[in-house]
Amino acid sequence: QVQLVESGGGLVQPGGSLRLSCAASGRFFSINGMGWYRQAPGKMRELVAVISSGGSTNYADSVKGRFTVSRDNAKNTVFLQMNSLKPEDTAVYYCNAEVRLTTDPYKYNYWGQGTQVTVSS
Repeated sequence: QVQLVESGGGLVQPGGSLRLSCAASGRFFSINGMGWYRQAPGKMRELVAVISSGGSTNYADSVKGRFTVSRDNAKNTVFLQMNSLKPEDTAVYYCNAEVRLTTDPYKYNYWGQGTQVTVSS
């Protein structure tokens, strides 16, 4: 079984910064893409940022220039540095990982439990 454990959420004022972390643990062969999604009350879950095992990144237009996704492959950990936070960034942030459990190329999708980010004065 694979577990994703997130940390780093909280309450921050507009213009502030937060750094989210997500560490994968368990038995698996490799991790391909890792990333972050978010879900605000009454809205669908949406992509925030993803990063491949090789370091290629993709961001939602709403966070480009403010958020940075990175990963430490040796520690199976993905990070999300969030700067210049806005009230509309308020949401539950979920970590996601595409995992190969064995040498079989099939990738399983895993999610973290979510961490609340609230941007408010």
